Amino acid sequence: MDALLSILVDILSQPAVLVAIIAFIGLVMQQKSAADVTKGTTKTLLGFIVLSAGAGVVSTSLTPFGKMFQEAFGVQGVVPNNEAIISIALENYGSTAALIMVFGMLINIFIARVTNLKYIFLTGHHTFYMAAFLAIILTVADLNGTMLIVVGSIALGLIMSMFPAMAQPAMRRITGNNQVGLGHFGTISYISSAGIGMLFKKGSKSTEDINFPKGLSFLRDSSVSISLTMVVIYIIAALFAGHTFVEENLSGGTNYIVYSLIQGVTFAAGVFIILSGVRLILAEIVPAFKGISERLVPNSSPALDCPIVFPYAPNAVLIGFFSSFIAGVIGMFVLFITGGVVILPGVVPHFFLGATSGVFGNATGGVKGAVFGSFVNGIIITFLPILFLPLLGDLGNAATTFSDTDFLVVGIVLGNIGKFLGQFGIILTIVAAGVIAILVKAKVGKRQPE
Repeated sequence: MDALLSILVDILSQPAVLVAIIAFIGLVMQQKSAADVTKGTTKTLLGFIVLSAGAGVVSTSLTPFGKMFQEAFGVQGVVPNNEAIISIALENYGSTAALIMVFGMLINIFIARVTNLKYIFLTGHHTFYMAAFLAIILTVADLNGTMLIVVGSIALGLIMSMFPAMAQPAMRRITGNNQVGLGHFGTISYISSAGIGMLFKKGSKSTEDINFPKGLSFLRDSSVSISLTMVVIYIIAALFAGHTFVEENLSGGTNYIVYSLIQGVTFAAGVFIILSGVRLILAEIVPAFKGISERLVPNSSPALDCPIVFPYAPNAVLIGFFSSFIAGVIGMFVLFITGGVVILPGVVPHFFLGATSGVFGNATGGVKGAVFGSFVNGIIITFLPILFLPLLGDLGNAATTFSDTDFLVVGIVLGNIGKFLGQFGIILTIVAAGVIAILVKAKVGKRQPE
């Protein structure tokens, strides 16, 4: 049984395999030919592998930048990173997280079937992270055994249904339709960024309409502009960290300026790969998902990972990353000066959440929306962990924590409710949140694209 569960979790936690299975089922339900089923399934799998490869390239290129930054400023503290905290937590919570994930996904499908929360959450690794997160929070609140699995699964199913619905009005602005939802647990940041963008909707043009001087027209190519910008940023970080540190600890002896140049362009290559993968996925998954939508869950939409929005505003991606990271640096120094726990700017979450916040802010408020919306994201993911860490039990003493806003907000809410009201308070809160979300969605319904 354990071996079967392990295999099932391995399948469901791999976005490429999970979405390829969904595409296969959808195409079969539409009675497509064997050739079309094979092509659609393979290209969907390929698209997600390309996207994942791009994300891996970006993350790998950002790692030395983070180390240069810490060396340059001599600051030590807690680094928010989902993968790091999950790797620590799995030793004690792995089996519970696996069960919560499996049943939570089934509840997500059931909710999409019987309510107006018509979103199937397909970002497998984030589903697993949230399952592990809920296992931790609910265990700290003294839930255990069957009750822990049941409450955790219901909470996960609701979260996977509610958060894409919350993001959809802004997603509709970005994509122009309701065919795809957002399945990434930075939703609070994204809708906050879109809300801030609304403040500038009459006075700021889109990031994609920036007019460069004729001599700088090459910067309109996002790959070129990202490459040049990141090279400059890497070189500055390397200069502050010093050539000795870079060449002895990071570059393997390669000249630190040359190494920085390569890493900057590697980052841009990763973004280029991500955009290529997203385009491939969108071309296949939306038509394939139609079969599931029509048969099993009528009018439903797939909720996909945050890079799905990057092709709609590539300039906003870069602006959002920088603005969020700058906010994180400012927040770090504020925490350092005031004493206590220092939250270091995790470069990976600042990129993915900041970039996505930039796209959302741009959708409602152009350049100013992208800048200020992503800046707020940087502030949020810097200061919320301070409130969240005491609620993690023994894991609160680790040198890392969850990085994305939905984990932090849900953790603060459920953690404090569990602390003061116990198990009954948590169960009542989850039920109330689900009822309210379903009633609100039923009342508002799906509006047409603006």
